[in-house]
Amino acid sequence: MFTKRTIIGIVVGAAIIGIGGYALATSFGLQSINLTETIPTGSSLPYTITAPASTPQSMVITGEKFELSLTSPKQEGASTGDDNDNIMDDTSLQIPSTIYTKQLTLDWTHAADGQTKIRIKNVGSDELVVDSTLLVSTDPILFAYHFIVITAGVIIIGFSLGFSIRKPKGF
Repeated sequence: MFTKRTIIGIVVGAAIIGIGGYALATSFGLQSINLTETIPTGSSLPYTITAPASTPQSMVITGEKFELSLTSPKQEGASTGDDNDNIMDDTSLQIPSTIYTKQLTLDWTHAADGQTKIRIKNVGSDELVVDSTLLVSTDPILFAYHFIVITAGVIIIGFSLGFSIRKPKGF
């Protein structure tokens, strides 16, 4: 027969295993992230988006005046074009540090696996609003984290089962 402590431990351990298993199952594949962030005057916000090839990304930046620089991954062996102009071709999207006013809509597709690095700096007198829809790869360290949570649930169940073991004489 199980004691109260054992039953409580089994329920808590099963709940932790369930949460870890659900998080593990939902973390496979691409993750869609919808962000709405506000950047105060004089501040900057860096983004690093890790995504596989052919994933669409979208960003709308609205504000009085802001500076933007963007570098996306290039395909192996592709030419980079002229670095003095904004380049949007089959190989990558490169925007050198440029000042924009009012609103900028960025829609691009990752040409190759890798990281897109974006830096947005608010140089206007009002707040800057960044609305983005990003498809990103799951960070591999999260898989290990989910397995650690599941293992913790198994350990809790194991310790709680120890409360139901009959003690030998003399204890």
